[in-house]
Amino acid sequence: MNIAISSEMKTYFARILVAGTCIVGLAAPAWAHAHLKTSMPTTGSTVQASPTRISMDFTEGLELAFSGVSITDNRGAPVSLSDPVLGAPDDTELSAAFIKPLMPGRYSVAWHALSKDGHKTEGKYDFSVAP
Repeated sequence: MNIAISSEMKTYFARILVAGTCIVGLAAPAWAHAHLKTSMPTTGSTVQASPTRISMDFTEGLELAFSGVSITDNRGAPVSLSDPVLGAPDDTELSAAFIKPLMPGRYSVAWHALSKDGHKTEGKYDFSVAP
């Protein structure tokens, strides 16, 4: 059985194939980035007492030498933290201890991460400590 396909139909299928390849090709690198899944304290939360540490869980394992976290208070002053450490069996948790208890107020968290496959991500969020 012979099926004739017009040149217009061939061009249409070729365009769909190219578009599909581009979409998959552009989306695949995004899957490999270490995105923030959860954090403690959580984004936008108000905690009743000063936390002893900050902990962030990511979707991929991290390279500690190129990942970190910084926190500022509502005046923009830096909050003292211990050196960050990696946890979880697959290095997906980044945490650091607060050197001193946090006073009531709003705090801004800025983090940056380098996943084990070399992709960089960064982000910010806030939390508050209740009076």
